[in-house]
Amino acid sequence: MLSPTTLMFLVMGVLVGMLVGVIPGLGPSAGLAILLPLTFGLDPMHAIILLAAVYYGAFYGSTITSVLINTPGDAASVPAALEGYPMARRGRAAPALIIATIASFVAGTVAAILLTLAAPAAAAVTSSFGPPELFLLVILGLLTLIVLVGKNWVRGALSVILGFAIGTVGIDIGGGAQRYTFGSTELINGIPFIPVAIGLFGLGEILWSLYNGVHRKKQERVEFNLRSNFWPNRKEWREARGPIGRGSPMGFLLGVVPGAGATVASLISYSVEKSLSKTPEKFNKEGAVAGIAGPESANNAAATGAMVPLLTMGIPGSASTAVLLGGFLMWGLQPGPLLMEQNPDFAWGLIASMYLGNVVLLAVNIFCIPMFASVTRISLPTLAPLIVVLCAFGAFTVNGSVIEVGIMFACGFVGFFMRMYGLSPAALVIALVLGPLAEETLRQTMIISGGNFDIFLVRTPSLILLAVGVGLCLLPVATPWVKRVAARALERKNRGEESTPSAQS
Repeated sequence: MLSPTTLMFLVMGVLVGMLVGVIPGLGPSAGLAILLPLTFGLDPMHAIILLAAVYYGAFYGSTITSVLINTPGDAASVPAALEGYPMARRGRAAPALIIATIASFVAGTVAAILLTLAAPAAAAVTSSFGPPELFLLVILGLLTLIVLVGKNWVRGALSVILGFAIGTVGIDIGGGAQRYTFGSTELINGIPFIPVAIGLFGLGEILWSLYNGVHRKKQERVEFNLRSNFWPNRKEWREARGPIGRGSPMGFLLGVVPGAGATVASLISYSVEKSLSKTPEKFNKEGAVAGIAGPESANNAAATGAMVPLLTMGIPGSASTAVLLGGFLMWGLQPGPLLMEQNPDFAWGLIASMYLGNVVLLAVNIFCIPMFASVTRISLPTLAPLIVVLCAFGAFTVNGSVIEVGIMFACGFVGFFMRMYGLSPAALVIALVLGPLAEETLRQTMIISGGNFDIFLVRTPSLILLAVGVGLCLLPVATPWVKRVAARALERKNRGEESTPSAQS
């Protein structure tokens, strides 16, 4: 990790990741999808360290646009916009960015330590899993994603089913027959992952931003003085300590859950800090330091936590890690229980890069904030054509196929319409990656059991996973019922309090 070449790729990835995060309309998923084809000529170790640095660097970069121009780079940075932008308008833009940087650094380091401890333990547990447990793990991850996608789980399920459908194109792994290829030799090996990811995240985000008129909106840009009001004061440091301490472990644990991801961790942390605050009236008005420190620490800790299911089970916990999984597979590496035994230098090198990456990000954020802030002055009409060209170039360079460029553009429009109608491109991509694994493990399970589904009920790990899956299925039904019961109980309590004074009189 300390070799000059590796450090060069690490620093390069951090800088590119922050740039991706700063550009409105892009995010970690889109940036990774666009850049993944450009790393094929590199050594796999250097390539994955570069992409991992882009991955967690983008989470830092999106905070800059949230604070300075009130434009979150992705959904996980919404709390930073709610609290950071009001602070920026009060002349506290630089302290808000520095608090976010320190919170991200502490949380990233804590999460890297937890990953170091959790990954071998998780790998040891999952190494005893057979095809039935692996199949249930895939389904459990997708169920978690469906339940947590937006407010409508039906749309989440439709997104997952669409991803499964795209994953069935190609050769039937059981009988060798062609499925949905329509006589095209280009589709015999299936629809490639990279053009789909680039189209859904890269081109789809640009089309959605243009549709929403982002290019016509004039944001109030905040400038900050580098000579004064740059560092947070003592009061702001004190207000940030507790939220950072709570957000770091909370974010890591939520990141480990497949489907939860950084967005859920950030929003839950924001709700917790607002409920614990002694001055909740400051939130979303004057700008609360706790509303920045807590969500930012949870955001970056969750990004590292999502690496646990990716490295130990081969299950991506988010859309960004799904893109990373696609890179692993293309370099001939199979994430899962045996990764840390068969490729220990790769697995531990990736984890070690996170420690150094957090140090690099801390230095870059503090000393290069003005430089990255200048990127926010570039208008979307200037960036959009460049991003479209990069998307087309990235899709073409994988296999030199014009058809894959067409698939990329088609998926770009699919991603746009999915956003328009409330579907989830992230759920589609994760299902596309996990679909073949689910099909293969289900076939293996049926061969082992002779076609008997009782095999899922006679193994203890399978029973535990089934119980968790049933709980997730009942959650959308149980949540409204619990809310109604709580509301009725509160209403009866209020009525009792109102009737007591009249009875006494």
